[in-house]
Amino acid sequence: MKKDQAQKARPDITAAVRGGDWTQPMDGEGVPGDSTLEHAIYWRQIYSEILAMEEKVLDRIRQLMNTQSEVARREVELTNVPVVVAQAERFRQRLGYWDNRVTQLNGSSNHKR
Repeated sequence: MKKDQAQKARPDITAAVRGGDWTQPMDGEGVPGDSTLEHAIYWRQIYSEILAMEEKVLDRIRQLMNTQSEVARREVELTNVPVVVAQAERFRQRLGYWDNRVTQLNGSSNHKR
């Protein structure tokens, strides 16, 4: 089976790869360096929301792990946790890009006054 066929057959694998790729922007996001202040603020908010959700998901997974058997807990540590951590890191990185862009544009607009 070719790689493209394997990815179509396994949307979970495609999502996991996308979720951990820091260079992967969301649809319609654009490049931070080309954005306006309004655009940068919008994407900073979007990434803040998603990161907060991912952190809550990870906290909940860890709470649930405390009630599981050692075998189940170990499997979750090997499968679920790394995926959620990778996704959270992606969103944290993308948030950093937009946060820096907002700071940069705010600095530019302050100097223009």
